[in-house]
Amino acid sequence: MSYLVLARKWRPRTFEELVGQDHVRRALTNALDSGRIHHAFLFTGTRGVGKTTIARIFAKSLNCEKGVSSTPCGQCPACVDIDAGRFVDLLEVDAASRTKVDDTRELLDNVQYSPARGRYKVYLIDEVHMLSTHSFNALLKTLEEPPPHVKFLLATTDPQKLPVTVLSRCLQFHLRRLPLPLIYDRLAQISAAEKVEFEPAALRAIARGAEGGMRDALSLLDQVLAFGGGRALEAEVRTLLGTLDRKHVEGILTALAGKDGAALMQQAAHLDERAPDYHQALGELSGAIQRMALLQALPDLPPGDDEEEDKLLAGLAAKFTAEDLQLLYQIAINSRRDLDYAPDARAGFEMALLRMLAFRPQGLPPAATAGGGGAGLARAPALLDPQVRRNILQAR
Repeated sequence: MSYLVLARKWRPRTFEELVGQDHVRRALTNALDSGRIHHAFLFTGTRGVGKTTIARIFAKSLNCEKGVSSTPCGQCPACVDIDAGRFVDLLEVDAASRTKVDDTRELLDNVQYSPARGRYKVYLIDEVHMLSTHSFNALLKTLEEPPPHVKFLLATTDPQKLPVTVLSRCLQFHLRRLPLPLIYDRLAQISAAEKVEFEPAALRAIARGAEGGMRDALSLLDQVLAFGGGRALEAEVRTLLGTLDRKHVEGILTALAGKDGAALMQQAAHLDERAPDYHQALGELSGAIQRMALLQALPDLPPGDDEEEDKLLAGLAAKFTAEDLQLLYQIAINSRRDLDYAPDARAGFEMALLRMLAFRPQGLPPAATAGGGGAGLARAPALLDPQVRRNILQAR
């Protein structure tokens, strides 16, 4: 039997199985159970957050042979065929490949006819923003006053490109990015069900790399399992994703705290041996600095997803002032943005580290300086001209 990827195998088939998006689930289930069902729905949101999945569940709820409800049986021929993608009255259209007005007119020619098998004829148009202006004009009248047996479900990642005339005819639901703990819990549940050997830190790295998309998280998990021979281990995940592991983060921040340029460049050299994605590496570093600033400002903060990592970051945060962390964070995120302009990725990353080493906030009282004496010198940028540095010291 051919292998079915995790994103398809574990795709939710009912509203109860849906992870996150409670605001959309509640509105749709109430509409189905009360019978107040609009004729056109627009689902918006970034990739992999569940737009098409919700639309299919909604279509199944409309056409289940047990009746219209928010809990389709999943066993009748209509439910089985919709899950398999072969239900004749669910017309799924990829607007990206059917942008011409003739394609839209051909699609709408059969709107007036009753469903062949189901209760409703459902048009699911994915990436609807790709339709041409003439296609939208051809769709407008039908979208406003469709026959009672027709429902339109539109999905898009870019609602700004839709004409306001289309937006005004639809009920619009925006699907949010899923929070990291929710993605992690789902990955752990699926890994356990698949009998996959995994480390919690590995799944957290995958969840973070998915950037709020459950489908992306499952695709990454598939990739990790292929790379790791059916296992999901933290070291292998970070090698695959090109992110910093805990030891590299600790080494870089320790070198910055000790103002040790040689150790800092040594850490960069060790990291380069793993051929990392330097965009991801700067993202991991800025995330660690942000967490350090939070732990420093709020010592009583409840533990996060990884208590051991929080303990490590809290210890490192004690070596910096709050102003130091703010500046380091700003340098990290700006360097990530400017990385494409560097001669090469490693050079851009090294310059980001050198910039963190060179600059410290100025004008602070000696008591605010991390590491004890030499406050005036420590707060002067390390790369200033020597004469300028002497002038600063004399002025103070």
